[in-house]
This record gives sequence, C-alpha cells and structure tokens, in this order.
Amino acid sequence: MERETAIFADGIGAAAATSGVLNPLQGRVFGLLYLSRGPLSLQEIAAELQQSKSNISVQIRGLVEWHLVRRVHVPGSRKDHYEAATDLVRVMQEISERRFRWNMRQVLTTADETERAMGSEERSVDSDRASFVRSRLGELRDFFTMMDSMIGLFTPGQPFPPHSVRGAEEPARKGVN
Repeated sequence: MERETAIFADGIGAAAATSGVLNPLQGRVFGLLYLSRGPLSLQEIAAELQQSKSNISVQIRGLVEWHLVRRVHVPGSRKDHYEAATDLVRVMQEISERRFRWNMRQVLTTADETERAMGSEERSVDSDRASFVRSRLGELRDFFTMMDSMIGLFTPGQPFPPHSVRGAEEPARKGVN
C-alpha cells in the first residue's frame, strides 16, 4: 500500500473508532477504497490491510449497509468488487438520519413515557418534585425537537453541491467565529 494511502486509512480508522457508527477496521477499509483509483476485490482489500478475506467480507457488509461502500461489477471478473462512496454530503445525510435522528426520537419518547408515568403516580410524587421534573423534561423535549427539526432540514434527500460551501471552513481554521 502506498504510504499516503496507509496514513489516510489508519487515520480514518482512528476517527471511526470514536464515531459510534463504524469500527476502526471499517474506517480503514473505507479509507483504502476512498483513495483507490478503481474498485477493489475482497482479496485485494484483505491483502492491502493484512486481514483475512472473511473479516473484510464482514466489514464490507456493514459499510454497504451504511451506504459508504457499494458493490460494483468489473467486466471480465466474477469476483465482487467494491468502491467507496464519494458523495460525502449524501453519506452524512444517511448517517444523520439513521443514527442520530433515531437516537433523538428515542430520547423524546422516553421523556413522554416519563411524564405519562408521573401523571399516573401524581399522588405519590410531591408537587415540587413533579414541577421540577416536568420543567426538565420540557427543556429536554424542546432541545431535542429543535435538533430533530434541524437534521430534518439537512436530510430531505436533496444533496447540495459541495462547491457551494467552499471557503466557509476558512474562518474556522483561522480561529475566527
């Protein structure tokens, strides 16, 4: 593997370890495929990353499920080949919708269930405590409803072209807010 590809694959693997979406090896597979000029077979990926073909097969299934990698046909080959997704905006939309938005809705459901349970046990909870809990649940509900709406704006399925936001990252890199 070329040095720059190894550095990139290892870095993406490290980032994946803390993402809550991918494991480190899935990150390394994605990094390798992202910097590959063309699709790679399971055997090629396994050889490059010094892993077993069966382990790479398992990791690829997860990446395909997250729409980070797709299987492609290579003329003249009967082997499965894979390439990385390059529409990164669409990838983030998918991850946001499937991972983070689901979690937010779970928090909202939990807040609703907690409040319903309080209503049925009103006599056993003192009014100060009930008022405090309802206030906290309301703040939490407001925050997560707002976040859910924001993700909804980001994930309508209409990717925006990356060139439309180029340069927006410059102030952040310079420490300007």
